Amino acid sequence: MKPRRPPPEQDDLLRARLVEMIDMRHELVKLASLIDWEVFEREWAGFFPSHTGRPATVTRLIAGLLYLQHAYALSDEAVVARWAENPYWQHFCGEAFFQHRLPINPSSMTRWRQRIGEEGVEWMLTQTIDAGKRAGAVKGNDLKRVTVDTTVMEKNIAHPTDARLYETARRKLVGLAREAGIGLRQNYNRLAPRLAGQVGRYAHARQFKRMRKALRRLKGYTGRVLRDIERQLDQVPEGALKARIVEMIVLVNRLLAQKPKDKKKLYSLHEPAVDCISKGKAHKRYEFGTKVSVAATNRGGFVVGMRALPGNPYDGHTLSEALEQVEILTDQRPDMAFVDRGYRGHGVENVNVFISGARRGVTRTIAKLLRRRSAIEPMIGHMKNDGRLTRCPLKGTEGDALFAVLCGCGHNIRMILRHLRAILCRLIWLLTRFHQINDAEMAAVGPLKIASRTA
Repeated sequence: MKPRRPPPEQDDLLRARLVEMIDMRHELVKLASLIDWEVFEREWAGFFPSHTGRPATVTRLIAGLLYLQHAYALSDEAVVARWAENPYWQHFCGEAFFQHRLPINPSSMTRWRQRIGEEGVEWMLTQTIDAGKRAGAVKGNDLKRVTVDTTVMEKNIAHPTDARLYETARRKLVGLAREAGIGLRQNYNRLAPRLAGQVGRYAHARQFKRMRKALRRLKGYTGRVLRDIERQLDQVPEGALKARIVEMIVLVNRLLAQKPKDKKKLYSLHEPAVDCISKGKAHKRYEFGTKVSVAATNRGGFVVGMRALPGNPYDGHTLSEALEQVEILTDQRPDMAFVDRGYRGHGVENVNVFISGARRGVTRTIAKLLRRRSAIEPMIGHMKNDGRLTRCPLKGTEGDALFAVLCGCGHNIRMILRHLRAILCRLIWLLTRFHQINDAEMAAVGPLKIASRTA
């Protein structure tokens, strides 16, 4: 069923309201009043077409938890547990009284993400942009000048090596065969793990001839188990278990057939869509994950668009999609876009695109804006260190798309909170300075009054 509406506010004689317990000048309290929470109730209602069953959780609670989760880099379990301890978080999510129990089961956040999809989380990013406008963190002209760049969002997988992949494939096949009641001639449960460890030792000792020989034997173990299961696959009845076995057989066949220099290689059995991306970094030559396009305001670094790009496309071919997303989320087309040299040959004509290092047709003002293009690099670093962009725990390409947009939401929330905190500190400083000036004036006027009286 559709999400239920928040209960009407009623007084409780035994409990005090949250507004009486917290400091109303806190940045989270200010931010809660800047976000239009009714948008989620209106736009997410279409994702619940059924009219039967238990009503879903209140939309403001889910949206608030997702904002807090990516603003403070927490997992589903951690954000729900901390919500039960923090009155400011409860006020931010729409509670009137302090709650001592967990609001939802952490698994409910997974189901909500699957239900709302990429469209639903893009509404969350839109609301952070609108909240930034209301708070003054984003000016109107800032949205007309954007900087676009790409980065790699790594997947939550182990570093892929042939020995690890062969051993993982064999272990999964043996487990599925045991679950289906298939009797294997030999499962290599003792030989294969030892051999996989020995491959790593040979590589560390630079004994590559022995390493390749052990690797071929380990690959043979996996192939024998695979062919043994294929011969007995007809004995497994039709159902979900057989579908899982067939899916694993397809992946293992792909793994055993791939060559060292193939382009579309398999790097993980539980995440087949992972790409190997080389960004030219000295400390990390290859990254295994998904390329993400980041669009931010040229001044201020406020995220106005994020999108996962599976398949490792060329940067120049993704610029039109990135600018189209910016136009949809901000309701206005940017006038200028600043990119690096990796976007040469982009083919965008409806927006003025300036590439780093260009000299022709560049005025002094545009050259100044073009120098600010590199400011997006530390902004991406903050999203990886302070946020959760460094590693995506969600499954599949759909999980990559959701997680990328949510990381942009978390970055914007941190920017708005910092802006509101700076305003409060400035106000407190001005009040303190005002009182100091008044005290100094009173101290100077006091001796004059005494002298006039004595005269």
